[in-house]
Amino acid sequence: MPTVIVLDVSLSMSRPVPMADSSEEYQRRHLAVHGINTLLDFIAANAKLEFTSLVCYSYLWERLVPFTRDFESVKCALTNVELYNKTCIETALAGVGTVVQEEWSNVVPCQVIVVTDGSCGMGQGSLKHSLQTYNQRDSTDSKFPLPFPFPAKLHILCISNPGDSDLKASLPLYQKLIDINDQGGEVYSPDSPLSFKTVEEMFQSFAEKTYTPFHAMLQCGNFKCPVQLHPRPEPYDKELDFQCVHREMSNTLNVAGFLDIAEVASPPTLSRHLILPTSTRERNTKSDSNGGEDTNKDGTKSAGVKTEEEEDGTEDGKTPSFAVLLHGSLKVESMVAITKIGEDWYGMLYSWADSKKKSNLMLSVFEPGLDNTPWLGNLESLCPASMVPLPVLSPTQPSPQPLPHFPVRPGEKRSYAQSCVVWIKDTGLQSDMQKVLRHARKLPDKQQQFYKEMNRIRRAALSFGFHELLEAMATMLERESMLLPGTAHPSASMQLSHAANGLRSPAALDIVHTIMPLQTNFAAGDRA
Repeated sequence: MPTVIVLDVSLSMSRPVPMADSSEEYQRRHLAVHGINTLLDFIAANAKLEFTSLVCYSYLWERLVPFTRDFESVKCALTNVELYNKTCIETALAGVGTVVQEEWSNVVPCQVIVVTDGSCGMGQGSLKHSLQTYNQRDSTDSKFPLPFPFPAKLHILCISNPGDSDLKASLPLYQKLIDINDQGGEVYSPDSPLSFKTVEEMFQSFAEKTYTPFHAMLQCGNFKCPVQLHPRPEPYDKELDFQCVHREMSNTLNVAGFLDIAEVASPPTLSRHLILPTSTRERNTKSDSNGGEDTNKDGTKSAGVKTEEEEDGTEDGKTPSFAVLLHGSLKVESMVAITKIGEDWYGMLYSWADSKKKSNLMLSVFEPGLDNTPWLGNLESLCPASMVPLPVLSPTQPSPQPLPHFPVRPGEKRSYAQSCVVWIKDTGLQSDMQKVLRHARKLPDKQQQFYKEMNRIRRAALSFGFHELLEAMATMLERESMLLPGTAHPSASMQLSHAANGLRSPAALDIVHTIMPLQTNFAAGDRA
C-alpha cells in the first residue's frame, strides 16, 4: 500500500514555537520534519515493503522524492525543504492524484498523509473557498481532485496547539475533505501544547494504528508457522438490505483443503496480501516492547519467553518453515490452498511470480460468505470425489439428503464464460481505450489486433447505448494519426483515418457490422 507524504511549506509553517526547556527558536516546520522522521522510522522497522513518496506544497506542488523504499533519501530531502508563499491544499491533492496515477494503477490502494499547521489559507485558493465551490464546477480542468480516482485513505496531521483558533476553524473543513473522499481517514492533532515530544507522540500513535504489521498463525493440521501479512488486511463492512455485515480477519489462517488452479479458476476477491514467515524471536521481540507480554485477540495476555536457541541468534534461513514448504508445494503442484480466515470467511493461498525467477506466497481474500464462488458451491461442503457416497435409490427409502460435493466444470459453455466487456468503473473503459491506442501505435504490425479491439469496444458501446464513445474514439484516432512520427509506416496514417471515418459512418451504428481494414498496396517493409 504506497504512501504519499504531503508536507505544507507555506509561510505559516515558519511561525515560531516557544519551548520552556530550550533556548533555541524552533518553527512549526521543524516539528513537522521531526514527526515525519518518527513516522519513517516506524515504517522502516515494521513495514519495510512500503513505498513512500514525498510531496511539498504551498500555492503550487512539487514532488521531492518519487516512490521509494529508501527512507533515508526521504529524510535527506526533508532537511532541504524551503518555504514558499500561501497555502492551497486543493493544489496538493491534485498533485497527489498525478503522482499516484503516474506510478501505480487506479486499483492500488494508497495512504495519503497531509502534514500541515492547521491554516487553510485566505481568499481564492483557500480550503474554505474550494469547499464552497467544489460541486459547482462544470469544466474538467477545474474539477475538484476529490474523491481520488484510486482507493486512498486521507489522513491530516496538524502541527498546532489544541486551543489554536486556526485549528478550531479548520477541523470541520478537514473532516469534510475526508467525507468527500469517502474512503476513510482521520484528522490528528497534539493533545498538549506543541513540543517535539507531543508531535512525536501524535505521529507514533498514527503510525501504530496504520502501519502495525498483522501477525497470524498459518495452520494446516499439525503444521504451524507464524506469518506476517502485507499490506495489513482491513475490516470488512458492508450494508445490505436488512443487515450490516462486519468481519475482521482472524489471527489463525487454517488451511481447509487444496484445489487445482484450473478448478478454482479466477474467483472474485477483495484484496491480496503477501505472506511472509516470521521467526518466533521476532514475535517475542514485539511482545517484549509491550512490557514482555503478548496480547491475544480476546484481550488476555501471555508472557513472552525467549528460548536459548533464540538468544543464540539462529539464522532464520536455517530454521524450517511451514510457509516455505507450503509455498514450494503449491508452486510445484499448481494448486491453491483454500484457507479459513474468519467466521464464514475464506481465501486462497497460492504461489504468485512477479518475475521468472522470484515467486511469493500470496493470500487472496474472498467476500465473506460460503457461496461467493458459484462454480465451487458451498465452501464448507467441499470434499474429495472419493468421499462422496453413491445415493441409493429405492421406493421404500426416503430421498437422499444433500451430499458434499467437489468442483466439477460443466460440459456446456455458459454465456458468462464468453469474453465480454465490463465497464463498472471508469478505469475499465480507460484500460480498453489504452489497449486500442497501443495497437494503433504499432500499425501495420498490429493491424488485426487493432481492428479486433476497436470493433469489440464499438459493439459494447452500442449495447450500452453509449453512442458518444464512437465519436470520442474517432477523435482519438484522428489525433493519433496527426502525432505519428516521420518514420511511421505509410499505411499507419491511412488505417487510422479509415478507422475514424468508419466509426462516424451510419453503418457503425449497426451492431452486426464490422469495420474492416483498408486494403493498401504498400509492402510490409516500406517506410515513409
